[in-house]
Amino acid sequence: MKVLVIGGDGYCGWATALHLANKGYEVGVLDSLIRRHWDNELGVATLTPIAPIQQRISKWQAVSGQKIELFVGDITNYEFLQGVFRSFTPDALVHFGEQRSAPFSMIDREHAVLTQVNNVVGTLNLLYAIKEHNPDCHLVKLGTMGEYGTPNIDIEEGYITIEHNGRKDTLPYPKQPGSFYHLSKVHDSHNIHFACRTWGLRATDLNQGVVYGVLTEETGTDEMLINRLDYDGVFGTALNRFCIQAAIGHPLTVYGTGGQTRSFLDIRDTVRCIELAIATPAEAGKMRVFNQFTELFSIRDLAMLVQKAGATLGVKVEVQNIDNPRVEAEEHYFNAKNTNLLDLGLQPHFLSDALLDSLLNFAIKYRDRIDQQQIMPKVKWRG
Repeated sequence: MKVLVIGGDGYCGWATALHLANKGYEVGVLDSLIRRHWDNELGVATLTPIAPIQQRISKWQAVSGQKIELFVGDITNYEFLQGVFRSFTPDALVHFGEQRSAPFSMIDREHAVLTQVNNVVGTLNLLYAIKEHNPDCHLVKLGTMGEYGTPNIDIEEGYITIEHNGRKDTLPYPKQPGSFYHLSKVHDSHNIHFACRTWGLRATDLNQGVVYGVLTEETGTDEMLINRLDYDGVFGTALNRFCIQAAIGHPLTVYGTGGQTRSFLDIRDTVRCIELAIATPAEAGKMRVFNQFTELFSIRDLAMLVQKAGATLGVKVEVQNIDNPRVEAEEHYFNAKNTNLLDLGLQPHFLSDALLDSLLNFAIKYRDRIDQQQIMPKVKWRG
């Protein structure tokens, strides 16, 4: 099976491309490399040194004997995208190729517009490319649990059955996104759902939780294959950021009370979830939704876990509650379902002391690369 990984130079995309190649799929990577440009724009850098994508792919072939085909270009350019479809003819398409940071989308009007144009237009182009070139191609699209917000009822997997005035229907679950980035993902979901119903396409929408970790079986093979690890206030995610803050003796930056509860998963489970989705494609005309996470934690819980892991390594870790730059509920109900992927055979890697030790040691190893000016949040939702 031929799988095209869009955004294959990024955090989730790179690990996924190597994992699928290692499982015997014929893999192509499509990436505009814009993520590297955004690092330069913001004056930030991943903790881990990342080689150019051409060198990474060459090293993978040297290590594994497996070839990955590279396409450098922008999926908002439909002519370019059509050329890739004609050349590679994918059976499945894994779509990571979006601006994925909520703070980035809230910097100002320009970044909000950039996020929505990049994400919504890019996904629309993919839907048209599938329709026109290979209607049976299975779209596996990375969504986000942030589409749901924090409703005061249980979060189902994409759809909810409602009774109203004596009638019943199963409808898309209501969305309460928390940023212009999360809104772009909601627009994507609506567009994909419409395209499946109207054109008979097949799609799996993966509402992923917050990902942590660095190493997968493949990215740990050689240092040139290492994945990125972001720690700045724009692209860094909570647990990765906390471990890096702990490594340099910076207090852990808990926003507000820290009661915000979110869903989380290990990067090793991300790549496995993609593999499972590809191996059992959605039916034609259907957009199925999987909530892709393994555990729920509050931000306060995460800080306590990192503090405990630090003590085990002899590192004193302080926790600091700071003013919340976001507009969000800091104490709320949160109970989300995640049974679909488990039913397909996912065997989760739960957050363990060993994993936290590994992350902390990783941060300590590369701490000379840490720019302390990038630790604190700089983007505020109210401007």
